[in-house]
Amino acid sequence: MFLLVLATLLVVVTLASGIYFSKKAIKKKTALGIFFGNMVAFALLVSLVVVGLSSSAYAQNTPSTQPPAQQTSSNGLGLLAVALSTGLAAVGAGVAVGMTGAASIGAISEKPEMLGRTLIYVGLGEGIVIYGLIISIIILGRL
Repeated sequence: MFLLVLATLLVVVTLASGIYFSKKAIKKKTALGIFFGNMVAFALLVSLVVVGLSSSAYAQNTPSTQPPAQQTSSNGLGLLAVALSTGLAAVGAGVAVGMTGAASIGAISEKPEMLGRTLIYVGLGEGIVIYGLIISIIILGRL
């Protein structure tokens, strides 16, 4: 029940902060403000959830006749690292491709022979995702 309430709170606060920052950014006409506002709110809430859940559950201490079992480590932070490396690489590549794509369309409209050169720059922006995926695979291999 606690996790359901916490997840609902996370979604509600993220949506509310997104609406707040979007109204604020619409006045200034910046989409980047909306994006960073949502990212900051989401990161703060996720870190609060991780900190809140990491110290709230403990096993009951009862005497036992069996020898203690070996401790197993949690893979939670490793999986969080995998998700962050893939997600942030995808966001970075999206920003890079968006900016270089717009600039390359402008360059191609003025000089059509620039098509090959501009495709190289767009491809370099897309390569960022591949690096993020490689890092994710390396992290998953060590879990």
